[in-house]
Amino acid sequence: MKSTRYFFAFILPLATLMALYLQGIWSYSTLILAFVIIPGLELMTAPDKSGIGSEEDENHVLQDRLYDLLLYAMVPAQYITLGWFLWTVVGPIDAFTRTGLILSMGVQCGAVGINVAHELGHRTTRFERNLARALLLSSLYMHFIVEHNRGHHKNVATPLDPASARLNEPIYTFWFRTIVGSFLSAWNIERSLQEKSGRSTWNIRNEMLQALVIEGGLLTLLYLIFGWIGLKAFLLTSLIGILLLETVNYIEHYGLRRKQLENGRYERVQPWHSWNSDYPIGRIVLFELTRHSDHHYKASRKYPLLRHLEGSPQLPAGYPAMMLLSLVPPLFFRVINPRIESTSQ
Repeated sequence: MKSTRYFFAFILPLATLMALYLQGIWSYSTLILAFVIIPGLELMTAPDKSGIGSEEDENHVLQDRLYDLLLYAMVPAQYITLGWFLWTVVGPIDAFTRTGLILSMGVQCGAVGINVAHELGHRTTRFERNLARALLLSSLYMHFIVEHNRGHHKNVATPLDPASARLNEPIYTFWFRTIVGSFLSAWNIERSLQEKSGRSTWNIRNEMLQALVIEGGLLTLLYLIFGWIGLKAFLLTSLIGILLLETVNYIEHYGLRRKQLENGRYERVQPWHSWNSDYPIGRIVLFELTRHSDHHYKASRKYPLLRHLEGSPQLPAGYPAMMLLSLVPPLFFRVINPRIESTSQ
């Protein structure tokens, strides 16, 4: 479980850089890597339930700065790649290449930008949370840190959570419901926080207003520098990143529900309220996000410390394969629904 293994996560931005440099059919490199090569390799590997081990080993991981530095390095990697992408996409390239670059950059926005922001957004230091916001800005999803930390983790696996997919809910309706619902939830969370502090909703301390101003400023700047072509390309990559994030949310919580108690509250979040995946390649590339059951069971745990927990429902394949499967709802329901019914919890 050494931190050096997470260097492998940089294969995604490297694939995007290769797409930008070689162009042509290579423009689709990141897309092919994420949704052809990685799921193909995962189908030939077995889940790995092993974890850190002893408390002493956990303390060693907590003191290992290399893992944190790798997370931090994803911020310049994201923006260097994004800058080169925008510079290239407004140039004299054909539509086939431009489409491939948009898809590759969009995959990176979701798998690198938002995913790394997810972990950094759970950290307690202002520096790390600002890095999370910087990454979320590259996909125009800065409100995620508000809703995810104070909404999703509180309401996961209940009807109150827009990011928890319902049983037999197709992903295409889920996309609309969760994108709109998550934004409204974040706005209501921040409005309530300002009111409890005795401040007006419309003040500079409102994180939602800050996000909207910063995102609007970025869009204006991109238009002034790269024109309509660059702006449209950026909006498309942001949309792809957002859809990837919400597809991950879909497979992580589909059909799972917490019991409502007599007092109207819901039972405490348990390992069986999130789907888990132990496939090693996906674990490394996504910085252990796929061990999602433990993440919700104890959100304060650093990702490399996340464990396989007995009783957590297991996905039959890694994240990329399950994301592709979710795009065919009848087949996805046929595979996953029996696993929900067989859960004893």
